[in-house]
Amino acid sequence: MLASAGLVLALGPTATVAQTLPPVTTADRTIGRADAPITVVEYASFACPHCADWHRFVYPLLKTRWIDTGKVRLVFRNLPTPPAEASFPAAGIARCAEPSRFFDAATALFHGQDRALATGQVQPWFDAAVAQSGRTEAQMDACLANEATLTAINRDITAANAMGVDPTPTLFVNGRQVTDRSLGAGNPVPQPAASGLTRTPCSSNVCV
Repeated sequence: MLASAGLVLALGPTATVAQTLPPVTTADRTIGRADAPITVVEYASFACPHCADWHRFVYPLLKTRWIDTGKVRLVFRNLPTPPAEASFPAAGIARCAEPSRFFDAATALFHGQDRALATGQVQPWFDAAVAQSGRTEAQMDACLANEATLTAINRDITAANAMGVDPTPTLFVNGRQVTDRSLGAGNPVPQPAASGLTRTPCSSNVCV
């Protein structure tokens, strides 16, 4: 998995090219029916503990009640936060998973995040995600070294920067940014004020 380290160095500054939420395309990583009446777009970092909270506590409710019943499609987009040596390789590993296994790899990353960041032992964390990715190690290394992987992650970052998205997780429901990151405890209806997850979100500069 040495190729994963290259992601930190290969991703440079991004340019502002868009001012609105980009439409969902086949390049996105999604779960749920494409014709679902509600689309939730999540900008998140695999090194952000608040994103891990969201995926441990909110995502299972959202999936059971709304995604699995055909009412919601969830779209994941990368917005890496410090430490870069953890968030960028993790983003690459998830991106390189088979598209149908993306959320399996993402779940492994979010569930193992606390231990990996607390101990600094990130390789077992990466390996656990690869095991859920549907790829062999050779396939994963080849994908991580592929410029297209870097381009896809940079595309997410560029769009987020253009919209002024900074805290993670940031959520959009049918194109509208919402402040309630708990989504009403799994009910994806925009709320007027933050509730549910009360920890201060991560930013591009700090995640505490």
